[in-house]
Amino acid sequence: MATKEKKAPAKNTWEIKDRYYYLIGNKKPVVMTVPSRHTAKRPLLWFDEELGYQRELRYATNQRSPFADEQEGTSTLEHVIFRDGSLFVPREKQALQKFLSLYHPLVNVMFAEFDAVAEAVDDLEYIQMELAALNAAANMDVDQAEAILRVEYGSKVVGMTSKELKRDVILYAKNNPELLLQLANDENVVIRAVGVRAVEAGILKLADDQRTFNWASNGRKIMTVPFDENPYSALAAFFKTDDGVEIYQSIEKRLK
Repeated sequence: MATKEKKAPAKNTWEIKDRYYYLIGNKKPVVMTVPSRHTAKRPLLWFDEELGYQRELRYATNQRSPFADEQEGTSTLEHVIFRDGSLFVPREKQALQKFLSLYHPLVNVMFAEFDAVAEAVDDLEYIQMELAALNAAANMDVDQAEAILRVEYGSKVVGMTSKELKRDVILYAKNNPELLLQLANDENVVIRAVGVRAVEAGILKLADDQRTFNWASNGRKIMTVPFDENPYSALAAFFKTDDGVEIYQSIEKRLK
């Protein structure tokens, strides 16, 4: 395991208080043991900027420091165990807190310290993003709502009424606000949806091998899909070219 070079905060910024830690990610195993001492198989080292070398870490319940070179006498080693994805460390266990918060190479990789202020900022940012997404969905025209929902539902949107489309795009904004905002600002989503609708309406025909688009009425080829590209994404890109603009405008008129 590669060691991470980190600089500890100044001593006067460290606050003595109870601290909570949680495992990063969606999984919350019943029991998860975090490495608590340096070994050849699992190095636990912290680079000391002032001393200019890496120092061995080792958590011991009877020592005041998490650094092996500062520990005296016999050290009582102990496992550091997260249960159901979290770990509470009371203010009395300063060595363990500093071991986890300041020096452990897996902090902010495998686990992190709970920060109420940071969590509040994250919550506020998410709420603001959700509000922006809901406003965008509420003010969206039906054609754009249908285009966005095609990303999620595919051809299922064909039989949906305008009210159903508006309802579902608002629900989509609530459940996926970041993605909704991305799709709402992506003009290719609407252009791509026009291509899908054109095939569904029998205006265009996509070959069985997914490599060419033709006019359904006379079989004349419109474009060849580049290798390993999604055919409708390629068609959307073609519609934005000089040769494709007139075809796109013609298709739009036929779809109305």
